[in-house]
Parts: sequence; structure tokens; C-alpha cells
Amino acid sequence: MLDIDFGTYPYVTSSNTGIGGVLTGLGLPPKAIRNIYGVVKAYTTRVGEGPFPTEQLNADGEALQTIGHEYGVTTGRKRRCGWLDLVVLKYSALINGYTSLNITKLDVLDTFKQIKVGIAYKYKGKTLESFPEDLFLLGKVDVEYETLPGWDQDITKIQKYDDLPENAKKYLAYIEKFVGVPVQWVGTGPARSSMLEKAI
Repeated sequence: MLDIDFGTYPYVTSSNTGIGGVLTGLGLPPKAIRNIYGVVKAYTTRVGEGPFPTEQLNADGEALQTIGHEYGVTTGRKRRCGWLDLVVLKYSALINGYTSLNITKLDVLDTFKQIKVGIAYKYKGKTLESFPEDLFLLGKVDVEYETLPGWDQDITKIQKYDDLPENAKKYLAYIEKFVGVPVQWVGTGPARSSMLEKAI
């Protein structure tokens, strides 16, 4: 959502952070790109200002920030944290055409008994059909959540996708179904060996 053209302007960066930036920045022809991988955290974060519908200004948000070590790389500022916003993810998938997803930092959710995901925006009681282009409206929406059971288990030492707890796999399957894009990789810790691949 920091893309200068498709993000929440003016709370954006100065360039194209999506697939379009790859083409213009590297000079690649579109037909040279075969696969487009969407890399997304298992929850949502944001640095700086701008609307953030699923932000949690409570104990859950603090836990995500603390467990996930969420600090801006350049500024050192705390990142704002909230539940995974599937409305934003679906919008991002629409713009970028992801062929598969890489869900990182799944282990940050290990201790949550219940995990919420944002599945729709409502404004004045009406469900919006898609991600709104109006920044003012975005700042006023109410979020509809789906609550999923947590797995309450340390997954950082798991080496294979199939060995993940059932509720973790159900969480990932829910993301896949909602967005319409398969999850191919899952990050379960900071080590390189903590990236599990799923057959798709």
C-alpha cells in the first residue's frame, strides 16, 4: 500500500513497489516474467501515517509488535500492527497478478488462542464491494472479521509444511481460498531454514 500509484496516497513511498516497478526499474519486458510471488506477513503492519483499518491499538497489537520485533529498518520507529487484512491482500493480488504467496512470520501468531482476519469493509452499515479508492472513506470503515482458532504451539523448529499444526494449515488455507492464490512458502522463524515450501 506504499506504491505511489496504487497505494494510499499521499502516505506512500516515491516509487512503484509492485510488479510494475520491476518492469520499469530493471527494463524487463512483461513476457519475461513467468511467476509473480506475493510476499506478505501473517499479520499486517505499517510504518508511519495513513489509514490502517485492521490496526490493533490494544494488547493484541502490542503482542504482534513485541513478538515480531516490528521496528522500521531505516527509522527505528515501532511499526503499527494489526490482524491480517485480506481486503488489502486481495486488492494487491488483483493489481500484481500473484501466481503464489509467501506467508512470512507465521510463528509470531504461535501464542494466540484466537486469530482474526479482516474479510470486508463496511461504511455506514453497507459492505463495500472492493478496496476503496477514497482515502477519507478508507479511514472511516469498520472491519468485518473472521475469527479462526490458534494453534498455541511453537512452530519455529518445524522442517516440513505437512508437520505444521492443523490450525496453522487451516489458517493458510483460509488465506488461499479468500485471495484465490495458492500459498507456496511459509516462514516459521528468522533462519533461512525456516522457510517451508508447500507443493502446489
